[in-house]
Amino acid sequence: MTARVHILMYHRVGDFPDRMPTHRGQYCHLPRFKAQMGMLRRLGYPVISLDAAVAGLRGETELPPRAVALTFDDAYVDFLEHAAPVLAEHGYPACVYAVAGKLGGHSDWVAPEGLSPAPLMNAAQLKEVQAMGFTVGSHTLSHPRLATLDSAASITRELADSRKVLQDVLGSPVEHFCYPYGSHDLRAVEAAAAAGYLTGTTCLRAAATPADDLLTLPRKAVHQGTTAFGLFWKLLARNAYKSTPIRRNSLPA
Repeated sequence: MTARVHILMYHRVGDFPDRMPTHRGQYCHLPRFKAQMGMLRRLGYPVISLDAAVAGLRGETELPPRAVALTFDDAYVDFLEHAAPVLAEHGYPACVYAVAGKLGGHSDWVAPEGLSPAPLMNAAQLKEVQAMGFTVGSHTLSHPRLATLDSAASITRELADSRKVLQDVLGSPVEHFCYPYGSHDLRAVEAAAAAGYLTGTTCLRAAATPADDLLTLPRKAVHQGTTAFGLFWKLLARNAYKSTPIRRNSLPA
């Protein structure tokens, strides 16, 4: 069987009982999140860190069958308030991607889409998350669509400067990156490599395998309507790409 990791993508976790008319991928109702984590436990899905996923995908260690990694985009305060206690109860690791230029601010990039900006963790809260054993990754400085930026210099600044800011805050290397909106092109991938990131996660849906470029790893989105059974189905069946990913080692010279 091919080694693979199911990387799950969350955003907000909290009190969202009513069905959102749009952007349901931004929300996970806390009772459903608890049920999803419980399902992983009951059905024996091992939840591993991104570092462990990398080691397995590189062939340095053996990946456990049906391995799952958890990621949370944007570093919302509600991760600390709601998701972290549930994860700690199960002993599950996770990676939280922070927008380095907006620590302690709000997710104002969602306002043009008709959503209400939500509070983001500040530096002290990120350090608290790190102290709890979670990984903090970068989600750029300002949350732009990287593939739409005109200059390579702008892309480089978003990736390299955000890493530096977070490393200064945390006092440790920041090795994981997430492309906002999943927007990336070869320029962004090469900028991630030049900035020193070990991984980059996208919004392409599939299970990650050793064939993937570590800087364009696929994820499976968990949205407001995803039940525990729905998550099980995503893990069971949503494993093949619907579009071709960027893989630097497969590009013509």
